[in-house]
Amino acid sequence: MPVGKTESQRSNSSTCGISTHPKNSLSYYALFFENQQHSRDYYAFAEALIEGVVENHETIDDKIKAYLENWDFSRIAKIDLAILRLSVYELFFRTDIPPIVSINEAIDLSKTFSIEDSKRFINGILDRCKADLKRPLREAITQ
Repeated sequence: MPVGKTESQRSNSSTCGISTHPKNSLSYYALFFENQQHSRDYYAFAEALIEGVVENHETIDDKIKAYLENWDFSRIAKIDLAILRLSVYELFFRTDIPPIVSINEAIDLSKTFSIEDSKRFINGILDRCKADLKRPLREAITQ
């Protein structure tokens, strides 16, 4: 956080320097796609996930907070929080992705990008989320 921001400004500021308002994210997308070797369509699935997390971040964060045990939300490592946000979004908002796939991918991401203990932490939270799902765990639901 930049020096001089108050606690309230920090809690209202963007996540990792990126605006959490969907309209503001369009300029970030334009910058990203400007220098990619593939067309924008190639990245459509990832873009949909990013937009979904951004648009629903408050609900997602509330769900993560509800499943935390003996841990303060503000202490979650940023990479772990990003992985959790993506996975919780997939679990609760994307029925086209089987829950087990989302959980396994989150654990794989934590093994690659975080510390050793993160995979257990992330798995614990996502396992609690999984218990509240009212859909098959190994199947996608197509609409």
